[in-house]
Amino acid sequence: MPPEEKRGEQNTICRTVCQYSRDPVPAGDMGKLLEVAEDFRKVKDYVYARYGGIGSLSKISPGYTVQNEMTGSGLRERLGMPSVYFYLAMFEALGDIRGQWSRTRARVGQLAGQNGNFTPEEKHYLRFLLKVDAALDGVLNGREPVLPEGIRRQREELAGKVDAERLHRYLCRQVRRHHVRPHTERADGFSASERAYRYGDHGIYLSVKEKRKRVFVPLTDGNRYGCQVAVRLYPGEGRVEVRVPVRVRARSHADYRNIVGIALGMQAMLTTDRGHAYGEELGRLQAEYADWVRRQTAVHHADGGKNPGRKKYNARKHRFEERIHGYINQELNRFLRTEKPATVYMVKLPGAGTIGPSRKINHSVTMWQRGYIRKRLVQKCREQSVELLEVLGKDIGRECSRCGAEGDSRDGVFTCGACGYSAGEKTNTAGNVLKRGTGGRLVL
Repeated sequence: MPPEEKRGEQNTICRTVCQYSRDPVPAGDMGKLLEVAEDFRKVKDYVYARYGGIGSLSKISPGYTVQNEMTGSGLRERLGMPSVYFYLAMFEALGDIRGQWSRTRARVGQLAGQNGNFTPEEKHYLRFLLKVDAALDGVLNGREPVLPEGIRRQREELAGKVDAERLHRYLCRQVRRHHVRPHTERADGFSASERAYRYGDHGIYLSVKEKRKRVFVPLTDGNRYGCQVAVRLYPGEGRVEVRVPVRVRARSHADYRNIVGIALGMQAMLTTDRGHAYGEELGRLQAEYADWVRRQTAVHHADGGKNPGRKKYNARKHRFEERIHGYINQELNRFLRTEKPATVYMVKLPGAGTIGPSRKINHSVTMWQRGYIRKRLVQKCREQSVELLEVLGKDIGRECSRCGAEGDSRDGVFTCGACGYSAGEKTNTAGNVLKRGTGGRLVL
C-alpha cells in the first residue's frame, strides 16, 4: 500500500442510506406521489426521444442548451409539474443519454480494434473520432466540425494518412447498429432536491403537483439530511422508501500492511494466494437457490404461466437473496479483518455467458452473485482505505505462479511439471494475480 499520506486522500466515501415509511401510506397520498412519478417518467421519455439520437450529440454536454430548449417547449406547463422535479428529470435523462453514448463508443472502439482489415493508422483515426465529441458529431451528421486549432491540425494530419471517407462510412454504420435511444416505462419513483421536501414531525413532507401542498410520510427514524434524494414508491404495499447519498469518513488501519492476491470462485467465494478460503458455504447456498428457481420455473411454465402464487414466490426469492448477501458481507468482513490487506489484487472478471448445454449448470452460473461480490468488495475496501486493483486474467489459471511454466489442473489441484509446485487451483490463480499485479514480484 502507498504511504499513509496517500490513504488520507481517500478520507470520505459515498454510501446510500435508506429511510422507510413507518405506516401504510393512504391511497390518496400515494396517488399524488404516483402522479409526480408518472410526470417524472414522461419528462425523461421526452428527453430520451428528442435528444437521444445523433442529431443532439453536440447538445447533451453540459446540457444548458437542452435546458433552455426544454424551458421553451412548454412541456412543464402542459403537465403542471413543479420545476423542482421537471429539471431534475431532465438532467437525469441527459445523464442516461451520456451513459448510453459512452457504451456505444466503447463497443464501436472495441470492434474497430478487433477488425483485421484496418491498419494501425486507421484504428488511430477512428479512436480519435470516438474520443473527440465535436469530431464524432461532424462525422455522424455530415458537417464540418468546429474544433480548437490544435485539435483541428491533429485531425487533418491523421485524416491525411488514411481513406477518411471510408472510415467515416464505417463509423456511421457501426453507430447506427449499436446505438439505441434510452426508454423507460417505469413510474415507480422520482428524485427530489432540497427544495422539494422537508423533514418534520418524525417524517418527511414531499411536494406534489398541488400548489403549496405537501404529502406527509412518517418515517421509521428521525434522521434528517440536506441533499438530493431518491424516492421509491411501492403502491401495492402502501410504503415509501427514501434513498439518501451520504459522505462518511473512511477508516484507516495502521496494521493493514499486507499485499494479497485473490481469485473469486463459485464454490468458495474467494481464495487468497496463501491458500486461505473465505465463503466456503457460498457454493452450497447458491446451488440450493438455483435448484429452487429452476424447479419453480418449470412449474410456472407447465401450467402456462397461470400459477397465481407469484407473491409467495417473490417473497421466498427475496429471502434466498438476502441470506446469500448477508453471508457474502459477513465473509468479506472476515477476509479484511484476518488478512489485514493494504492492497488487494483481483482478477478482472470476463463477461457472463452460457457455458454449456446443461440447464442445471447454466442456472447455477446465472445465480452466481459475482457482480454483488465485486460491488461489496469495492465498497468495503474503500471504507477501510484498502487499495483494490484489477489484473488481466488471460491464461492465469494454467500458468504456474512460481516459475511461469504451463501446468496441469485436476480435481481442483494445480501441478507444475517444470518446478514441481503443487497447490489448489484457486490458490495458484490467486498467486498469479498477485504476481502480475506486483510486476512479476511474487510477494510471499
